[in-house]
Amino acid sequence: MTPSALMLPRRAAKPRETGLTMVIDTGIPLRQFTDQIELGAEFIDYVKFGWGTSIVTNCLREKIAVLEANDIGFYFGGTLFEKFVLQGRFEDYRRFCEEHGTRHVEVSNGTIDMSNAEKAGYVRKLAPDFTVVSEVGFKDPGRSELLPPSEWIACISEDLDAGAALVTLEARESGKSGICRADGALRYGLVEDVLNAGIPEKHLLFEAPTNALQTHLIIRIGPDVNLGNVPAQGVISTETLRLGLRADTLTALEQRYREQG
Repeated sequence: MTPSALMLPRRAAKPRETGLTMVIDTGIPLRQFTDQIELGAEFIDYVKFGWGTSIVTNCLREKIAVLEANDIGFYFGGTLFEKFVLQGRFEDYRRFCEEHGTRHVEVSNGTIDMSNAEKAGYVRKLAPDFTVVSEVGFKDPGRSELLPPSEWIACISEDLDAGAALVTLEARESGKSGICRADGALRYGLVEDVLNAGIPEKHLLFEAPTNALQTHLIIRIGPDVNLGNVPAQGVISTETLRLGLRADTLTALEQRYREQG
């Protein structure tokens, strides 16, 4: 980061344990992908190849090479994991990940009929060989709203106990499910219940594809909140929100900075 005379929140250099930014690749062209990654590399910790896009991306290995050259981890969307499991091909999924050299895997049950206990079982199977990122919440917003906060908290805790390093709180790439309602409104009470449950924030990754979601979470939790599903073209914007260099967070973070001395 370019030195500045401004007083800004201190951001850890990579590899970071907090303040993580996970970018979602929804299938953008290779040259655009390369440009966006190289532009924001110091601010990007992980790239997730969304849902099952990795199966039909003809430049997947080239994209992976770009990430490796810029010291950025990557993993495949949880929906792909679910597809393999639904067809009884879990070991094939493991091999797919190994063949592509990923050190991270996402384990979810957002679409298929799978209990959280069963999902945690897959976390245990994968944790000795990969860094596991699990996910709590469903793709269908109505189904997610039927999951009470106590169950969200229990599922998060179960996944962490099974060996997950991070637990993602679902919002989809649209920001209209999971911790959000179908209209995109954040479920504030749910987020507060999770934050007040005593789970270390460094183990929580909030999917926040929109500026509004990012702004709320940065103001509520701080610049070092872990954010996921950030669009590739939004990395620089997200970093300015973390640093109070955008109107949305400027005054709130300035006040926080002064209070902390």
